[in-house]
Amino acid sequence: MNARRIAELGMLTGLALILFIIELRLPNLTPVPGVKLGLANIVTVYAVFHYAPQETALLVLSRIVLGAIFAANPASLLYSAAGAAFCLCGMLSVRGFLSEQQIWLASVLGAVLHNVGQITAAVLMMQTFAVIGYLPVLLFSGCIAGFVTGMAAQFLLRRKNL
Repeated sequence: MNARRIAELGMLTGLALILFIIELRLPNLTPVPGVKLGLANIVTVYAVFHYAPQETALLVLSRIVLGAIFAANPASLLYSAAGAAFCLCGMLSVRGFLSEQQIWLASVLGAVLHNVGQITAAVLMMQTFAVIGYLPVLLFSGCIAGFVTGMAAQFLLRRKNL
């Protein structure tokens, strides 16, 4: 990886962290815990379609660790990592099949898988299946959030290619 690529990934990580911190300051959209827009995922979706898988994974890992530190919430690290792992695997698996007009589909899939990963981590950590009751609401909100962040990433990729 050359210096320019490292600098680009560092700037994208910084941008993702800024979006993450801004979103932490916004009021909750619903009374259901865990429902959020996921603005930092705009950067993730962009990176999935613009960088190599290992570069994107490094960016996401850096964002998760630094986000947990900046948010002073180390307990969120496991949930974020599980969600990100599911999300990233899903988006990377479909990126070769989608055109630039379908990037939002990868984002919706990633959002859904992110929620599944977080619920899986919660079931394992809490040793109860009761948290699965949140899944329908999280999946619905994840589809909406995934569409919004996916369209934003699709717009950014289109602008980059001009």
